[in-house]
Amino acid sequence: MNRSTLSADVKDALAREQPASACCRQTLLRALAFYGAKDGRFRTQRSAVARLFHALQPRERATPIRTVAGTKLYRATLYVADLSPELAEAPAAPPKRRCCRRVELRGAFLACGSLSLPGKGYHLELTPPSQEAAARIETLLAAEGLAPKRAQRRGGALLYFKDAEGVVAMLGAIGAHGAVLRIEDVRAVKETKNRIHRLVNVEAANVARAVAAATRQRRAIELLSDAYGLHHLTPALREAAELRLRHPELTLGELAELCRPQVSRATLNGRLQALLRLAHRLQPEQASPEGMG
Repeated sequence: MNRSTLSADVKDALAREQPASACCRQTLLRALAFYGAKDGRFRTQRSAVARLFHALQPRERATPIRTVAGTKLYRATLYVADLSPELAEAPAAPPKRRCCRRVELRGAFLACGSLSLPGKGYHLELTPPSQEAAARIETLLAAEGLAPKRAQRRGGALLYFKDAEGVVAMLGAIGAHGAVLRIEDVRAVKETKNRIHRLVNVEAANVARAVAAATRQRRAIELLSDAYGLHHLTPALREAAELRLRHPELTLGELAELCRPQVSRATLNGRLQALLRLAHRLQPEQASPEGMG
Protein backbone atom coordinates (compact mmCIF):
# COMPACT_ATOMS: atom_id res chain seq x y z
CA MET A 1 0.00 0.00 0.00
CA ASN A 2 1.49 3.36 -0.99
CA ARG A 3 1.86 6.39 1.20
CA SER A 4 -0.95 8.48 -0.29
CA THR A 5 -3.54 5.70 0.00
CA LEU A 6 -2.60 4.78 3.56
CA SER A 7 -2.44 8.39 4.72
CA ALA A 8 -5.80 9.09 3.11
CA ASP A 9 -7.43 6.07 4.78
CA VAL A 10 -6.05 6.96 8.22
CA LYS A 11 -7.00 10.62 7.92
CA ASP A 12 -10.50 9.83 6.69
CA ALA A 13 -11.03 7.45 9.62
CA LEU A 14 -9.76 10.00 12.15
CA ALA A 15 -11.81 12.82 10.59
CA ARG A 16 -15.01 10.86 11.10
CA GLU A 17 -14.50 10.86 14.88
CA GLN A 18 -15.22 14.09 16.73
CA PRO A 19 -14.01 14.26 20.34
CA ALA A 20 -16.72 13.91 22.95
CA SER A 21 -15.72 16.81 25.21
CA ALA A 22 -16.08 20.47 24.28
CA CYS A 23 -12.51 21.32 25.29
CA CYS A 24 -11.10 18.62 23.00
CA ARG A 25 -13.29 19.71 20.10
CA GLN A 26 -12.05 23.27 20.50
CA THR A 27 -8.44 22.05 20.74
CA LEU A 28 -8.86 20.00 17.56
CA LEU A 29 -10.33 22.97 15.68
CA ARG A 30 -7.48 25.25 16.70
CA ALA A 31 -4.92 22.54 15.87
CA LEU A 32 -6.34 22.12 12.36
CA ALA A 33 -6.27 25.89 11.87
CA PHE A 34 -2.73 26.28 13.24
CA TYR A 35 -1.02 23.33 11.54
CA GLY A 36 -3.03 23.53 8.31
CA ALA A 37 -2.71 27.28 7.76
CA LYS A 38 -1.08 28.89 4.76
CA ASP A 39 -1.45 32.53 3.76
CA GLY A 40 -4.23 33.04 6.30
CA ARG A 41 -6.31 30.11 5.04
CA PHE A 42 -6.87 26.54 6.15
CA ARG A 43 -5.91 24.06 3.40
CA THR A 44 -6.22 20.30 3.07
CA GLN A 45 -6.29 17.68 0.32
CA ARG A 46 -8.83 15.52 2.15
CA SER A 47 -12.51 16.34 1.88
CA ALA A 48 -13.17 14.49 5.15
CA VAL A 49 -10.71 16.75 6.97
CA ALA A 50 -12.30 19.81 5.39
CA ARG A 51 -15.74 18.66 6.56
CA LEU A 52 -14.37 18.10 10.07
CA PHE A 53 -12.88 21.60 10.14
CA HIS A 54 -16.22 23.07 9.09
CA ALA A 55 -18.24 20.93 11.53
CA LEU A 56 -16.09 21.92 14.52
CA GLN A 57 -16.72 25.63 14.04
CA PRO A 58 -19.74 27.32 15.66
CA ARG A 59 -22.48 27.26 13.04
CA GLU A 60 -23.01 31.02 13.03
CA ARG A 61 -19.28 31.70 12.50
CA ALA A 62 -18.32 28.79 10.24
CA THR A 63 -16.46 29.86 7.11
CA PRO A 64 -17.41 28.11 3.87
CA ILE A 65 -15.19 25.49 2.30
CA ARG A 66 -14.30 26.02 -1.32
CA THR A 67 -12.32 23.85 -3.72
CA VAL A 68 -9.27 24.82 -5.75
CA ALA A 69 -8.74 22.62 -8.78
CA GLY A 70 -5.39 20.96 -9.24
CA THR A 71 -2.88 22.13 -11.84
CA LYS A 72 -0.71 20.17 -14.26
CA LEU A 73 2.16 20.45 -11.78
CA TYR A 74 0.13 19.86 -8.63
CA ARG A 75 -2.90 17.78 -9.49
CA ALA A 76 -4.52 17.25 -6.09
CA THR A 77 -7.68 19.22 -5.40
CA LEU A 78 -7.36 21.55 -2.42
CA TYR A 79 -10.13 22.35 0.06
CA VAL A 80 -9.67 25.87 1.37
CA ALA A 81 -11.40 27.94 4.07
CA ASP A 82 -10.65 31.42 5.34
CA LEU A 83 -9.59 31.61 8.98
CA SER A 84 -11.55 33.79 11.36
CA PRO A 85 -9.45 36.31 13.33
CA GLU A 86 -9.75 34.07 16.39
CA LEU A 87 -8.49 30.97 14.57
CA ALA A 88 -5.77 32.91 12.76
CA GLU A 89 -4.07 33.62 16.10
CA ALA A 90 -1.44 31.17 17.29
CA PRO A 91 -2.74 28.97 20.13
CA ALA A 92 -1.65 29.51 23.71
CA ALA A 93 0.72 27.23 25.62
CA PRO A 94 0.31 23.47 24.92
CA PRO A 95 -2.67 21.95 26.76
CA LYS A 96 -2.10 20.58 30.24
CA ARG A 97 -4.72 17.84 29.94
CA ARG A 98 -3.46 14.70 28.25
CA CYS A 99 -6.64 14.20 26.24
CA CYS A 100 -6.29 17.68 24.73
CA ARG A 101 -2.57 17.20 24.00
CA ARG A 102 -3.36 14.01 22.12
CA VAL A 103 -6.21 15.69 20.24
CA GLU A 104 -3.83 18.48 19.19
CA LEU A 105 -1.39 15.85 17.90
CA ARG A 106 -4.29 14.33 15.95
CA GLY A 107 -5.01 17.72 14.45
CA ALA A 108 -1.35 18.14 13.51
CA PHE A 109 -1.34 14.77 11.73
CA LEU A 110 -4.61 15.53 9.92
CA ALA A 111 -3.30 18.92 8.79
CA CYS A 112 0.34 18.20 7.91
CA GLY A 113 1.10 14.50 8.40
CA SER A 114 1.62 11.48 6.15
CA LEU A 115 2.21 7.78 6.70
CA SER A 116 3.69 4.92 4.71
CA LEU A 117 4.50 1.27 5.34
CA PRO A 118 7.31 -0.98 4.07
CA GLY A 119 8.30 -1.20 1.06
CA LYS A 120 11.44 0.54 2.05
CA GLY A 121 10.49 1.10 5.67
CA TYR A 122 8.03 2.51 8.18
CA HIS A 123 7.69 6.27 7.83
CA LEU A 124 5.47 8.83 9.53
CA GLU A 125 6.25 12.47 8.95
CA LEU A 126 4.88 15.88 9.86
CA THR A 127 5.61 19.01 7.84
CA PRO A 128 4.57 21.89 10.15
CA PRO A 129 3.97 25.31 8.57
CA SER A 130 6.64 27.00 10.70
CA GLN A 131 9.54 26.39 13.05
CA GLU A 132 7.27 27.51 15.89
CA ALA A 133 4.73 24.83 14.98
CA ALA A 134 7.50 22.19 14.75
CA ALA A 135 8.77 23.09 18.23
CA ARG A 136 5.24 22.88 19.61
CA ILE A 137 4.74 19.38 18.12
CA GLU A 138 8.05 18.28 19.64
CA THR A 139 6.82 19.49 23.04
CA LEU A 140 3.55 17.56 22.66
CA LEU A 141 5.40 14.41 21.59
CA ALA A 142 7.88 14.73 24.46
CA ALA A 143 4.92 14.60 26.87
CA GLU A 144 4.11 11.20 25.30
CA GLY A 145 7.72 10.03 25.70
CA LEU A 146 8.37 10.34 21.96
CA ALA A 147 11.28 12.07 20.24
CA PRO A 148 10.95 12.45 16.48
CA LYS A 149 13.91 13.05 14.22
CA ARG A 150 14.14 16.52 12.72
CA ALA A 151 15.26 17.59 9.26
CA GLN A 152 14.78 20.42 6.78
CA ARG A 153 12.83 20.14 3.53
CA ARG A 154 12.65 23.05 1.08
CA GLY A 155 13.55 25.41 3.90
CA GLY A 156 10.82 24.15 6.25
CA ALA A 157 10.94 21.90 9.30
CA LEU A 158 10.30 18.17 8.97
CA LEU A 159 9.60 15.86 11.91
CA TYR A 160 9.53 12.12 11.31
CA PHE A 161 9.62 8.60 12.72
CA LYS A 162 11.24 5.80 10.71
CA ASP A 163 11.04 2.98 13.26
CA ALA A 164 7.99 0.79 13.77
CA GLU A 165 7.86 1.46 17.52
CA GLY A 166 7.80 5.25 17.06
CA VAL A 167 5.19 5.10 14.29
CA VAL A 168 2.93 2.79 16.30
CA ALA A 169 3.28 4.93 19.45
CA MET A 170 2.41 8.10 17.54
CA LEU A 171 -0.62 6.52 15.86
CA GLY A 172 -1.79 5.12 19.19
CA ALA A 173 -1.52 8.56 20.79
CA ILE A 174 -3.73 10.18 18.15
CA GLY A 175 -6.30 7.38 18.28
CA ALA A 176 -5.54 5.76 14.90
CA HIS A 177 -6.06 2.27 16.29
CA GLY A 178 -7.12 0.75 12.97
CA ALA A 179 -3.82 1.86 11.44
CA VAL A 180 -1.92 0.41 14.39
CA LEU A 181 -3.55 -2.98 13.79
CA ARG A 182 -2.70 -2.83 10.08
CA ILE A 183 0.92 -1.95 10.82
CA GLU A 184 1.20 -4.76 13.35
CA ASP A 185 -0.20 -7.18 10.74
CA VAL A 186 2.36 -6.03 8.18
CA ARG A 187 5.08 -6.14 10.81
CA ALA A 188 4.19 -9.69 11.85
CA VAL A 189 4.18 -10.91 8.24
CA LYS A 190 7.49 -9.19 7.54
CA GLU A 191 9.14 -10.62 10.66
CA THR A 192 7.83 -14.10 9.83
CA LYS A 193 9.23 -13.88 6.30
CA ASN A 194 12.58 -12.68 7.61
CA ARG A 195 12.67 -15.54 10.11
CA ILE A 196 11.89 -18.07 7.38
CA HIS A 197 14.57 -16.59 5.12
CA ARG A 198 17.14 -16.83 7.92
CA LEU A 199 16.22 -20.45 8.61
CA VAL A 200 16.37 -21.31 4.92
CA ASN A 201 19.76 -19.63 4.58
CA VAL A 202 21.12 -21.44 7.63
CA GLU A 203 19.79 -24.77 6.36
CA ALA A 204 21.25 -24.16 2.91
CA ALA A 205 24.63 -23.36 4.46
CA ASN A 206 24.47 -26.51 6.59
CA VAL A 207 23.61 -28.64 3.56
CA ALA A 208 26.48 -27.12 1.58
CA ARG A 209 28.92 -27.86 4.40
CA ALA A 210 27.61 -31.41 4.78
CA VAL A 211 27.94 -32.07 1.03
CA ALA A 212 31.50 -30.71 1.01
CA ALA A 213 32.42 -32.81 4.04
CA ALA A 214 30.86 -35.96 2.57
CA THR A 215 32.79 -35.40 -0.68
CA ARG A 216 36.10 -35.11 1.20
CA GLN A 217 35.28 -38.25 3.15
CA ARG A 218 34.47 -40.30 0.04
CA ARG A 219 37.65 -39.20 -1.72
CA ALA A 220 39.75 -40.13 1.32
CA ILE A 221 38.03 -43.51 1.64
CA GLU A 222 38.50 -44.25 -2.07
CA LEU A 223 42.18 -43.37 -1.70
CA LEU A 224 42.50 -45.74 1.26
CA SER A 225 40.68 -48.47 -0.63
CA ASP A 226 43.02 -48.21 -3.63
CA ALA A 227 46.29 -47.82 -1.70
CA TYR A 228 45.67 -49.81 1.45
CA GLY A 229 42.52 -51.89 1.14
CA LEU A 230 39.53 -51.41 3.39
CA HIS A 231 39.80 -55.00 4.67
CA HIS A 232 42.94 -53.98 6.56
CA LEU A 233 40.99 -51.43 8.63
CA THR A 234 39.54 -52.17 12.05
CA PRO A 235 35.90 -53.33 11.95
CA ALA A 236 34.65 -49.98 13.24
CA LEU A 237 36.59 -47.93 10.67
CA ARG A 238 35.70 -50.37 7.87
CA GLU A 239 31.98 -50.06 8.71
CA ALA A 240 32.22 -46.27 8.71
CA ALA A 241 34.02 -46.27 5.37
CA GLU A 242 31.58 -48.66 3.71
CA LEU A 243 28.54 -46.75 4.98
CA ARG A 244 29.89 -43.46 3.62
CA LEU A 245 30.62 -45.03 0.22
CA ARG A 246 27.14 -46.59 0.01
CA HIS A 247 25.29 -43.52 1.30
CA PRO A 248 27.07 -40.33 0.11
CA GLU A 249 23.89 -38.25 0.55
CA LEU A 250 23.26 -39.03 4.24
CA THR A 251 24.20 -36.79 7.14
CA LEU A 252 26.46 -37.95 9.94
CA GLY A 253 23.47 -38.45 12.21
CA GLU A 254 21.71 -40.62 9.62
CA LEU A 255 24.86 -42.68 8.99
CA ALA A 256 25.33 -43.16 12.74
CA GLU A 257 21.86 -44.75 12.94
CA LEU A 258 22.88 -47.34 10.33
CA CYS A 259 25.88 -48.54 12.34
CA ARG A 260 25.55 -51.90 14.11
CA PRO A 261 25.45 -51.43 16.98
CA GLN A 262 24.10 -47.92 16.53
CA VAL A 263 26.55 -45.19 17.60
CA SER A 264 26.32 -41.48 18.29
CA ARG A 265 26.98 -38.83 15.69
CA ALA A 266 30.13 -37.79 17.56
CA THR A 267 31.46 -41.36 17.56
CA LEU A 268 30.92 -41.76 13.81
CA ASN A 269 32.48 -38.35 13.22
CA GLY A 270 35.58 -39.49 15.14
CA ARG A 271 35.85 -42.63 12.96
CA LEU A 272 35.57 -40.65 9.74
CA GLN A 273 38.16 -38.19 11.04
CA ALA A 274 40.49 -41.13 11.65
CA LEU A 275 39.97 -42.28 8.04
CA LEU A 276 40.81 -38.79 6.79
CA ARG A 277 44.01 -38.75 8.85
CA LEU A 278 45.06 -42.14 7.43
CA ALA A 279 44.42 -40.95 3.90
CA HIS A 280 46.33 -37.75 4.59
CA ARG A 281 49.39 -39.76 5.64
CA LEU A 282 49.23 -41.76 2.44
CA GLN A 283 48.79 -38.78 0.10
CA PRO A 284 48.75 -35.41 1.91
CA GLU A 285 47.87 -33.36 -1.15
CA GLN A 286 44.64 -35.33 -1.81
CA ALA A 287 43.14 -35.66 1.63
CA SER A 288 42.71 -33.32 4.55
CA PRO A 289 41.36 -34.10 8.03
CA GLU A 290 39.35 -30.82 8.18
CA GLY A 291 35.80 -30.35 9.42
CA MET A 292 33.34 -33.15 8.87
CA GLY A 293 30.12 -31.05 8.80
